[in-house]
Amino acid sequence: MESQEFLLILMPCAFPDTWIDNLKSAVPHMRIEKREIDRFATELPTDISPETWKEVTALFTWKLLPPKELAPSLQYVQLLSAGCNHVLGTQLFDETDVAFCTANGVHPPQITEWVFMTFLAFQHHLPAYLDNQKAGKWIDPTSDEDTEDAVGLRVGIMGYGSIGRQCARVAKAFGMDVHAFTLHPRATPESRKADSYSEPGLGDEDGSFPSQWFWGKDQLNDFLGSDLDLLVITVPLTGKTRGLIGREQFAQLSKKKAYISNIARGAVIKTDDLMEALDAGQIRGAALDVTDPEPLPADHKLWGYKNVIITPHCSGNSTHYNDRAIKILQSNLERRARGQHLINQVDKGLGY
Repeated sequence: MESQEFLLILMPCAFPDTWIDNLKSAVPHMRIEKREIDRFATELPTDISPETWKEVTALFTWKLLPPKELAPSLQYVQLLSAGCNHVLGTQLFDETDVAFCTANGVHPPQITEWVFMTFLAFQHHLPAYLDNQKAGKWIDPTSDEDTEDAVGLRVGIMGYGSIGRQCARVAKAFGMDVHAFTLHPRATPESRKADSYSEPGLGDEDGSFPSQWFWGKDQLNDFLGSDLDLLVITVPLTGKTRGLIGREQFAQLSKKKAYISNIARGAVIKTDDLMEALDAGQIRGAALDVTDPEPLPADHKLWGYKNVIITPHCSGNSTHYNDRAIKILQSNLERRARGQHLINQVDKGLGY
């Protein structure tokens, strides 16, 4: 007799019964159990017996993973996060054939809003106006031409996944030109199509928005030197992307004094080189939702720059986050039932 599919849900949030009911309707053959865990939990729940773990075939989790010996039937792990760097090096990831899938696609709307909120706030001098407001000061600009609007500016999107594609859509709506950079070749129209989850009507499914594409480290400096006004960094953190933006790259960005927006991981940028570029006026400013180190220490020099906006790794926050993650989980459960390939499956060789 064929064993029953068994989904175990370990979530640091309430998991409404309506979500369970929808999953059961979509995949009626599946047994489902849920546990609400503490957000900062590092140990598996003690009320899940070894016998139960032996039957689990699918796991929906954020950070908690069982040892491979505890869950011998496990075949599919759906992560709550869009990144997977926190599971790299774990026994279950490295030493098994378990399919890991990210929640890539839950972030594009809200992170894109953050990218352009911070960029436009800088362009329109909003931080200074807020300081004046707190001080109760009405200070007229010295000129009506003190603001550069977005029309005709060029954004370089480094990492053209689901977030990058939504950034491109919004940039085009603002009248901006888009250049795309990917780690791997996208030389053909077919290769430029989206291959991850996206909310309907969002993103760039066909890869038609960029006016120019660049790929690979050999073309990185050409991309950065292509007269960018805004650089949006969305690449995953891997051995190949750690420290990818440093002194040499900031020299390329100095051609137009690009504004840097990092919503990826702090370690993609060499922090000391970033501060050197800010000190030298090579770039006009930066918006950082991620830093290296993170959290950023209270006495760190980065806090002191008036042309830098720093937020505490919160650009992905949204009331719709979990709803979108459930859509990805349900889609993959349906795909498993039909024997189809999973969306957002991590390439273990690449690490993302």
